[in-house]
Amino acid sequence: MKTDVATFLNGLAMGAANVIPGVSGGTIALITGIYERLINAIKRCDHNAIKLVLTGKIKQAWEYVDGRFLFLLLSGVAISIVTLARLFEYLLEHHERMTMAFFFGLILLSIVYVAQRISAWTPSVWISLLIGSGVAVGIALLAPASENPAFVYVFICGVAAISSMILPGLSGSFVLIIMGNYSLVLSAINTANLSILLPLALGCGFGLIAFSHLLSWVFKHYENQTLAVMTGFVIGSLVVIWPWKETLTEQVIREGKPPKEVVTGYEWLAPNLSSADTWLAVGLMVLGAVSIVVMERTASRGSQA
Repeated sequence: MKTDVATFLNGLAMGAANVIPGVSGGTIALITGIYERLINAIKRCDHNAIKLVLTGKIKQAWEYVDGRFLFLLLSGVAISIVTLARLFEYLLEHHERMTMAFFFGLILLSIVYVAQRISAWTPSVWISLLIGSGVAVGIALLAPASENPAFVYVFICGVAAISSMILPGLSGSFVLIIMGNYSLVLSAINTANLSILLPLALGCGFGLIAFSHLLSWVFKHYENQTLAVMTGFVIGSLVVIWPWKETLTEQVIREGKPPKEVVTGYEWLAPNLSSADTWLAVGLMVLGAVSIVVMERTASRGSQA
């Protein structure tokens, strides 16, 4: 029972995290120690699961895909998107710096917990950590590409977006912005443009299954190096979560709807130590760090139950 509650709470946290730029559901899954189980469950949504369903072996299919775990987790994600995520959207709009400060403290301390899962810090692990950090920072600094509606490119965008959503520290929406097709996808969703949505959906489906298989394989054969790369992704995401920055945006035109502001980059600033707001932000960083300690202990108790 405690394990079920912990899984549902992890889902709530994952759903809320997707609202925060630089934080992904994958980050929360990695922090709470369910990441590998999640990847393996997604990987098992394959032809074998379909065959079991079609032959009437529903219970076996449910157990095969770790259905109880996926149901509780995705229920938490769905409820969070409807409730908690709306709260964080409001906080980001009206109190962005303070919200970012809280998540900066949360993510900063989570790096320690994730790194603790690495059993041996060999040279290859250190190199993997540097590569992960460099990739995450590099993505944050990239200038957006130009829009490209070609079928193959939109398919690749779908693969990249869904893969980045699975990975800790990377945002699928931000990857679409970098690839130049965020406004194209947004417009296609609003107008039900199948010439864009079809290759995007195919790319997302292919990317989800293929990437989950790849991640499962590398976890099995190179666990320490994989954890190091993902720790690097989380470290790199701190660049985006840094509270003292100016966000660079541009307007995206949407058919039949008002223009939408999207993030295209950042200008980083140093905190003003003489400001009371700065110290309030520091206090929220500490609160974020404390919350990750509570989350980690809750997850540990749940796994031991």
